[in-house]
Amino acid sequence: MLCAGCAREPTTHQADDPPSHRIVSLVPAATEMLFEMGAGPEVVGVSSFDRFPSDVASLPKVGALVDPDFERILTLRPTVVVVYESQTELIERLTRASIAMYRYRHAIENGLADIPRTVRALGTHVGRVEASDAVADRIERELDDVRARVHGRARPRTALVFGREPGALRGIYASGGVGFLHDVLVAAGGDDVFGDIPRESLQASAELMLTRQPDVIIELRTAVSTPEAVAAERAVWQRLAALPAVKAGRIYILTEPALSIPGPRIAAAARAFADVIHPGSGR
Repeated sequence: MLCAGCAREPTTHQADDPPSHRIVSLVPAATEMLFEMGAGPEVVGVSSFDRFPSDVASLPKVGALVDPDFERILTLRPTVVVVYESQTELIERLTRASIAMYRYRHAIENGLADIPRTVRALGTHVGRVEASDAVADRIERELDDVRARVHGRARPRTALVFGREPGALRGIYASGGVGFLHDVLVAAGGDDVFGDIPRESLQASAELMLTRQPDVIIELRTAVSTPEAVAAERAVWQRLAALPAVKAGRIYILTEPALSIPGPRIAAAARAFADVIHPGSGR
């Protein structure tokens, strides 16, 4: 469930007239950033988890965070490889091969603000300064629009859940008080029911949920694809009938993968959260 703005294909900014690169990206969020700033034609390989934009479907896949295919990367003759900062072995091998890298690190402590910062830093690295500035400015402006939309409204206590066993209330993982998902929830006008816990995520037992008493539950279930499956997973929460969110029927299951990617579509994720936390506020 996302507004139309989240599904748009990236824009193509060419104002920088940058030098040509051959870019391999192992980071889906960074891949989206590259396409959004107009560097898509220079991307020659992506991770096995890249799905957006649609252009990536035809690009060679080179593994991901835990299984990068170094030999496959070499065959693509990259001039820049976007790697996770934690991929130390891959970084060492690329260094020995004299291949330039952009080391991606989403700073948890900086939360939502780190997304436009990363856009600008990546754009500078690949010679797309003006275009990346425009993308970052647009992200910040759209997030400010969401904040303005919910300003002054009562902030319901909201639990943001992004993992649990299918069909059960076991293995529940929720957003804590730091990180970009927490910040998106706050920007959308929610009061994070676990906001006092200084962690990006936490395991939230059924007992803890009952203790925290959320008024709203937003659950991200990107693996659920049919209305019937969504309804079945939503019904699971009826086992905690004492929760205010269950009593009020305020259980929302959102299935769009972009909701959990810290990339250029993050403002659309904030709008999607605001749509369910404050229904009617955008009209």
